[in-house]
Amino acid sequence: MATGFFGDIAPIRFEGAQSANPLAYRHYQAEKKVFGKTMAEHLRPAVCYWHNFAWPGSDMFGAPTFERPWFGETMKDARLKADVAFEMFALLGVPFFTFHDRDVVPEGASLAEFGRNLAEITEYFEAKMKASGVKLLWGTANLFSHPRYMAGAATNPDPDVFAYAAAQVKNAIDATHRLGGANYVLWGGREGYETLLNTDLKREQEQLGRFLSLVIDYKHKIGFKGVILVEPKPQEPTKHQYDYDVATVYGFLKRFGLEKEVKLNIEVGHAVLAGHSFEHEVAMAVSLGLLGSLDANRNDYQSGWDTDQFPNNAAELLPAFYQILKGGGLAPGGLNFDAKVRRQSIDPQDLLIGHVGGLDVCAQALSAAAKLIEEGSYDRFLVERYSGWDAPAAKAMLAGPSSLEEIASRVARDGVDPKPKSGRQEFLENLLNRFV
Repeated sequence: MATGFFGDIAPIRFEGAQSANPLAYRHYQAEKKVFGKTMAEHLRPAVCYWHNFAWPGSDMFGAPTFERPWFGETMKDARLKADVAFEMFALLGVPFFTFHDRDVVPEGASLAEFGRNLAEITEYFEAKMKASGVKLLWGTANLFSHPRYMAGAATNPDPDVFAYAAAQVKNAIDATHRLGGANYVLWGGREGYETLLNTDLKREQEQLGRFLSLVIDYKHKIGFKGVILVEPKPQEPTKHQYDYDVATVYGFLKRFGLEKEVKLNIEVGHAVLAGHSFEHEVAMAVSLGLLGSLDANRNDYQSGWDTDQFPNNAAELLPAFYQILKGGGLAPGGLNFDAKVRRQSIDPQDLLIGHVGGLDVCAQALSAAAKLIEEGSYDRFLVERYSGWDAPAAKAMLAGPSSLEEIASRVARDGVDPKPKSGRQEFLENLLNRFV
């Protein structure tokens, strides 16, 4: 039975770029083919549970602004929340959703009660997923909100907190596995430190490495075929988090021999907080073989924190989608809209409008990246810029057998005197803008 939360809003359809309907797609056509796959197959869009159905609209200076009929701590509330969520998935026509364990059920008075609640909603999800065809992109556990995690979960100085977190993750992986989740995410919201005065860095990183190893072992034990994803973030809420950025996480995985077991879930807002662009983090992950999944959002560049706004600039996203297409795509990952409406956007339709705009912008960027690759001039520029490395002497410098002395002798013997060449940045910026 329909909940009535969204009133009489009809399912959102594609109406084309000239449409002025805020509840219609202008660029996202789920079945449109791009490089032999549909837009839905390329983007694999997902709606997240936490911002849309769990966040009350509060901030550090203000009380909640959203009035939602499912806000409460009972399983009846949890089921109503699920009913509204699946109505929203259907209205948007998205194929996936994502959740933290604490988003979907009340925690209860004990871990055992929490586990029972999660098992109950998992069964409820199963029926709704079967009826709707919506799938789970990934599940995860909230190891950062409860006071027990104020000093971290896996990195906590108290071994009982480590054990509690392990039990909570086990339950969340079990639920994700039962629901056929394509991935499982570990985000270390408080796996870092606020001050070095009370922190043993070496010990905490060893604990984090052991925790991740235990998760991977359990994945294989239960036959979970999904990908384990780690989500980089440099700070906020802690001063420094151990999963700072793509390169840092790669070094961590190499240290513990886990680089072949884990891929990364990269977020736009986290990349910016780390002092990088989104395309840098995506390109770095592609180069290291670690691209797994993406969180689509943006930050307010005047604010120094993670504001989780919906993406609205296709030109900004084009370079990242170029890297994604060149890197082979996202599956079994996808594009999770880890974004929330603003505190003043209190109408139910605002939840839909935010996702419509975000999906349209990502579809624009995807189409532009495909056209850029098809046209070929950008790829030809890159090939030409590095073409000198195809010469035998250049190959010998990289792969051998040239030694440092032999390279130096060749420079002196042949009178090598390289002249600077233009990087043509302005030309390339203008080139990319032609395709948006």
